[in-house]
Amino acid sequence: MQLRPYQEEARQAVFSEWEKGNGKTLLVLPTGCGKTIVFAKITEDCVRNGNRVLILAHRGELLEQAADKIKKSTGLHCSVEKAEQSCLGSWHRVTVGSVQSLMREKRLSQFSSDYFDTIIVDEAHHCISDGYQRVLSYFDEANVLGVTATPDRGDMKNLGTYFDSLAYEYTLPKAIKEGYLSPIKALTIPLKLDLSGVAMQNGDFKVADLDNALEPYLHQIADEMLKNCADRKTVVFLPLIKTSQKFRDILNEKGFRAAEVNGESSNRAEILEAFDRGEYNVLCNSMLLTEGWDCPSVDCVIVLRPTKVRSLYSQMVGRGTRLHPGKENLLLLDFLWHTERHELCHPAHLICENAEVAKKMTENIERAGCPVDIEEAQEKAESDVVAQREEALAKQLAELRSRKRKLVDPLQFEMSIQAEDLSSYVPAFGWECAPPSEKQKQSLEKLGILPDQIDNAGKAALILDRLAKRREEGLTTPKQIRLLERYGFQRVGEWTFERAKRLIDGIAANGWRVPKGIVPSEFKPVEVR
Repeated sequence: MQLRPYQEEARQAVFSEWEKGNGKTLLVLPTGCGKTIVFAKITEDCVRNGNRVLILAHRGELLEQAADKIKKSTGLHCSVEKAEQSCLGSWHRVTVGSVQSLMREKRLSQFSSDYFDTIIVDEAHHCISDGYQRVLSYFDEANVLGVTATPDRGDMKNLGTYFDSLAYEYTLPKAIKEGYLSPIKALTIPLKLDLSGVAMQNGDFKVADLDNALEPYLHQIADEMLKNCADRKTVVFLPLIKTSQKFRDILNEKGFRAAEVNGESSNRAEILEAFDRGEYNVLCNSMLLTEGWDCPSVDCVIVLRPTKVRSLYSQMVGRGTRLHPGKENLLLLDFLWHTERHELCHPAHLICENAEVAKKMTENIERAGCPVDIEEAQEKAESDVVAQREEALAKQLAELRSRKRKLVDPLQFEMSIQAEDLSSYVPAFGWECAPPSEKQKQSLEKLGILPDQIDNAGKAALILDRLAKRREEGLTTPKQIRLLERYGFQRVGEWTFERAKRLIDGIAANGWRVPKGIVPSEFKPVEVR
């Protein structure tokens, strides 16, 4: 099976991390981008090198999917470590194992600690739990790959307590732009649902309280669905089974062809197949379908289980992001959840890493009153936030520019080059959180950046990488940015090195005064990128 370009890049990046000594590394791919195929090919490479591989997951469906994909894409057969089945004595080099079975001390003790050379953790955002950690710490000499669809580095901060590095990340916007996932349109429904009385449990909303808060609105939500998605194939996520079943009945009363599945459904497979065939146009579930289920024809997702956890929100929305013939986009219905204390996940959180941009994007979508493409909404929100920031920071930047020193403050540099990834950067892994090294500080000073305001090694590394890339692309240096912005020129970070050099030469030849006829605040060089 031929890997897509980003999948091949991911595969190579994982082995590169292991070779560098980062034995525990992460791979982040959005739902629908073939993470199982990628780790199947990594498994094949490991087996070719003589390694024994364990695929670790917390649900039977994920283990079955992994074994099936590995067999189809590589020809390798898998043994099973689950319940009564054991891989001990099998000649197969690949094992799919249930964490619930392997975590038991009696089970683990049957293995030598070096039995597996490589461990791949599917849905790795679960691996901080005690059960996973018991298994991983037992096989502590194995290289570990964690695979997840977690959408941002903020969520990965917890994973950074175990993993050494992020080997590769493929973002949702990039996957949509390159044609591998469906475009997403978000619509905010003007229905205010009050969550102010809902308690918290384990870092998220308490499910039982959510259920009680949601029930009074179910008929109104069904009416909104009639207006906005009656002609779409819809999956609805709800807090509890009883609410899911009640909402199914309400939808059928309104004229939908709705079905419901839950963990206790004896005919679950039949219902899912019937939904896939189109016999039902709405499928209600109480968080059963967040992982391990694919139905590419789904073109509408409704999250009636509000959450603070972005990885969970991403998993729910991911049920509708796959491509399918005739599918133009995924419609994501959002609601005006009212909560006094906590920030909820909204469509903006699928693609925005910066909280300020996400908040602005959510406000803009609410005001739009019609479905909005989330990529276009993100660009608009970023533009709005940049404008607000520039206005708020004008005095601060003016002060920075007037200081008599030769180095550029990192804030000025980020604002000048419009580097959203720098300004929103959050360190996740141990080495990133450490203070910048002396070597990094010296390199930054040599290149014209004041290192005093950079408080972690990850941010220092990111700025140094950006400076090297800008040099290759022939863009302005920090010293050029500082000099020209002191004269009032705007966004010099977007200019070419040569154009800035010619202007500086002209100012120098004019006795270090701006040549007549040039208005710095209005000046736009031809080569702006």
